[in-house]
Amino acid sequence: MFWRAALLLSLVAAASASMAAEEEGKRLFMGGASPACMLCHALKDAGAEGAVGPSLDELKPDAARVVKALKNGIGQMPAYPQLTEAQIQALARYVEQATRK
Repeated sequence: MFWRAALLLSLVAAASASMAAEEEGKRLFMGGASPACMLCHALKDAGAEGAVGPSLDELKPDAARVVKALKNGIGQMPAYPQLTEAQIQALARYVEQATRK
């Protein structure tokens, strides 16, 4: 019995952490990062209609591609050296998940 309760608690904790990371990623996308991603990119989940960069809903980048773009910049998109590794990962996971809804 004890192991079932422990398993349930660990699953709830993992789901809660995943939801928190997705919320943080969305917050960063909408304005926590500077410049805000939504100024340039379209992303339906965030209500973003930016037209400078590619539509992320159409591009559907995976998290690794978003991480690379955030760290190095790409095309007209600048790098985001002010973001921590945790913020970059949260933002990348959010974009990946949002474009697959």
